[in-house]
Amino acid sequence: MGRDRCSWQPWLASDAHPNGHECAKGAATLHHGFPNAAHQLSTPHSDPETGKGAEERPGCHAHGATHHEAHLDTVEAAWLGLSVGTHGHRHLTSLAASVAQLYVSHGKRRGGRSRPDESLPERRAALPGAWGPGLQRLRKVGSASGTMLLRAAWRRAAVAVTAAPGPKPAAPTRGLRLRVGDHAPQSAVPADTAAVPEAGPVLRPLYMDVQATTPLDPRVLDAMLPYLINYYGNPHSRTHAYGWESEAAMERARQQVASLIGADPREIIFTSGATESNNIAIKGVARFYRSRKKHLITTQTEHKCVLDSCRSLEAEGFQVTYLPVQKSGIIDLKELEAAIQPDTSLVSVMTVNNEIGVKQPIAEIGRICSSRKVYFHTDAAQAVGKIPLDVNDMKIDLMSISAHKIYGPKGVGAIYIRRRPRVRVEALQSGGGQERGMRSGTVPTPLVVGLGAACEVAQQEMEYDHKRISKLSERLIQNIMKSLPDVVMNGDPKHHYPGCINLSFAYVEGESLLMALKDVALSSGSACTSASLEPSYVLRAIGTDEDLAHSSIRFGIGRFTTEEEVDYTVEKCIQHVKRLREMSPLWEMVQDGIDLKSIKWTQH
Repeated sequence: MGRDRCSWQPWLASDAHPNGHECAKGAATLHHGFPNAAHQLSTPHSDPETGKGAEERPGCHAHGATHHEAHLDTVEAAWLGLSVGTHGHRHLTSLAASVAQLYVSHGKRRGGRSRPDESLPERRAALPGAWGPGLQRLRKVGSASGTMLLRAAWRRAAVAVTAAPGPKPAAPTRGLRLRVGDHAPQSAVPADTAAVPEAGPVLRPLYMDVQATTPLDPRVLDAMLPYLINYYGNPHSRTHAYGWESEAAMERARQQVASLIGADPREIIFTSGATESNNIAIKGVARFYRSRKKHLITTQTEHKCVLDSCRSLEAEGFQVTYLPVQKSGIIDLKELEAAIQPDTSLVSVMTVNNEIGVKQPIAEIGRICSSRKVYFHTDAAQAVGKIPLDVNDMKIDLMSISAHKIYGPKGVGAIYIRRRPRVRVEALQSGGGQERGMRSGTVPTPLVVGLGAACEVAQQEMEYDHKRISKLSERLIQNIMKSLPDVVMNGDPKHHYPGCINLSFAYVEGESLLMALKDVALSSGSACTSASLEPSYVLRAIGTDEDLAHSSIRFGIGRFTTEEEVDYTVEKCIQHVKRLREMSPLWEMVQDGIDLKSIKWTQH
């Protein structure tokens, strides 16, 4: 429900009265789950008895509701959100009907009621479930999934408002107008400027770029919300309950992350993301052991932050060997063994490549490094929570993790650093000595709670997600390749994570295809380097021709991707590739039997 691409949202008026938000805060802490609840339920219209507008009646807000009414509206909206979260999906239809009935009557909403005491029993009867003794349960934090369902109910009510006969309520003359999109940030427009046309449906493209980032799982948001509102203590404060609560949540998250990869919780260090984790692992190990070892090994297809960290160390006097990869994208283990020197301190190899989805033989690499007394680091941002990993079985000494790649929040990650045998790293930043001195700075409790919850959900659903994603991946690849000739899949099709599909469409410019596929959010490579016009260095490393490298598109399939979205993407992709090829002189030459590689091109 949270992924509806056609989001009906009314134009809303913000509360210009200073007491409006105080009423909302007093009503329920759940007000944050459905922002502007009081404003959305109160729309200006004339009092049927006096004929006066909202601004002419004493004790009213600018948009037609008294302080008492705004309070009631907020309480009822919060109660609705809690009811959906508590009672589940079965109340969605009745909630939508109730919302439409309660706030739509003869083309008008009842936000500015003149007799709230008379209409309240009617509202109570219309709501599903019992009103309950008092409103104490509003103190609970409602579920994110409940909020998402309630938003769908509001959209249905908005449709009913638009379709209802009779005059529409007038736009407010003071304050701000907010157009709230289901997935978009709020945008404020001064209300006293030119009249704004009535809002229509908002279409958003399908999301098929989960290697760049993933949507926040509602279960993760549920876990985070209490620590954004009620439990806001500094986890490093040891003198009061606020700090103890946050510290307990932080340690529980540490346990959840460790459980996912088979580690000890004391081996998990929270960071801001995989980029920082990679920097700590590579620079930290190299600098700590620099007096005895000054050589590192990595591959040519690593993430940019790994390659740049190695280049930075080269400027400090270290030697770095960049191993080539085979046509499949997998390294040659014999070349790795041959590259290890007596002064090699670290080998860093990515688990799953972020552009072509190739899985490296991590367990075999770990055994080689362990036998040669060399530390082994892997960037597992694209692998954690998606494929089974065990740091002990695979002989991994350091591992980088990112939350937003596994349906968690952005801005948080972790690094696993082995304790026995102990791996020592030099800290990159100075400060209060948090995280055992390896990463100073206050740990953001809500974010690490989200990371922990994301790891727990991933551990529970990994097998199911992998089977489902594999099925959708096979559906996409087969349907495209049976309808289009000259399509090449980049990377090893066997040792491959199915959720990352990189296809090259010969005789089609990749950027042109991306622009044509405006209904689908895709990319031509890593989000960290997507601004560059150069062909992907990963595709060049596996020996892809430059013209094919320029025509590559990465398709990302994730937990919330549906069959309908895959079929729509396939249909549009086939349609636009055929259209662009018809416009290409190269395609015409190929159809005439001309071998393009035999042509000697000249530059004028």
